[in-house]
Amino acid sequence: MAVNLTMAQLGAARLPACEIRVSSTIPMAAGFGSSAAISIAIIRALAAFTGRTLTNADVSSIAFQVEQRQHGNPSGIDNTVIAYGQPIYYVRGQPFETLSPARSFTLVIGDSGVQSSTADVVGDIKQLNLQSPGFTTPAFEAIGDISRKARDLIQTGQVDGLGDLMNQNQALLRSLTISSPELDRLVDAARAAGAIGAKLSGGGRGGNMIALVTPQTAASVERAMQAAGAVRTWITTVRAAEGSSGETNDG
Repeated sequence: MAVNLTMAQLGAARLPACEIRVSSTIPMAAGFGSSAAISIAIIRALAAFTGRTLTNADVSSIAFQVEQRQHGNPSGIDNTVIAYGQPIYYVRGQPFETLSPARSFTLVIGDSGVQSSTADVVGDIKQLNLQSPGFTTPAFEAIGDISRKARDLIQTGQVDGLGDLMNQNQALLRSLTISSPELDRLVDAARAAGAIGAKLSGGGRGGNMIALVTPQTAASVERAMQAAGAVRTWITTVRAAEGSSGETNDG
């Protein structure tokens, strides 16, 4: 699919003989955007192979079309952030904004080990919205408000305030049936071990969750998540933008 759409974008009648091999360390169906990442890798490889040039916008657009065919009604954030390779604030149907974190912050990521289909989750939420718009509409509006507040905190370096927003977001996602028992256990374990906040990541009902921590509590939170069932964990730092003060959140 990515091959056909890319060749159409390039205006090529056919693809010259080639062999495409894909290898990846990104967990699949886990909320890491693996499908968009693979699509974008193939798109860029094909463009380079044929000696053509695609802009980041072109690459993102093609990958989004692939995502639509795979997931039904994706948000568009995965293909956008991967194509441009930087933190962004994204609202569907609007131009995205680049984010420049004023302060570094540390996250622990936990893989529940449960694979989940984004298309299935999107379809179920669409059906829930048709059945109970009086419930889902306010929830989605609240999630949008949380996202805007989080953007402002990241831009101004008030990253400790992200924890409460993450917890609020997780509660809303749980009410919308987007969470799962496995994710809930990891979120609860992270908070109990000292995480400032924690929430699921990606399509939900499996895959990954993230916890905001200080550098001092990262290891203990990671161990707690492993004890609660995380099959894989990672500690990562979102770096402050160049030119900012850049201190990591220290609790």
